[in-house]
Amino acid sequence: MELTPEQLSQYSGTDPAKPIYVAVKGRVYDVTTGKSFYGPGGPYAMFAGKDASRALAKMSKNDEDISPSLDGLSDKEIGVLNDWENKFQAKYPVVARVLN
Repeated sequence: MELTPEQLSQYSGTDPAKPIYVAVKGRVYDVTTGKSFYGPGGPYAMFAGKDASRALAKMSKNDEDISPSLDGLSDKEIGVLNDWENKFQAKYPVVARVLN
């Protein structure tokens, strides 16, 4: 399955009938089982329905960092992002990819 960023935004956890998705490096993960983290009111709710790659790499929850862009990231930040990606792969199913 392929999703546009607009379609991905519909899976933010605000509609209880839909799963919660977070994308990392263009891969979309179904994080519904982590609803307490990614659902409304959760500590990572701002990532739901979005590609959070840059924010994860920078360990940031700032809106301007919640982006798929990896431009200008340091080697250390890319390493952090790869660690996050491994955690997501181990814990959540990949359900789609994001079209740019």
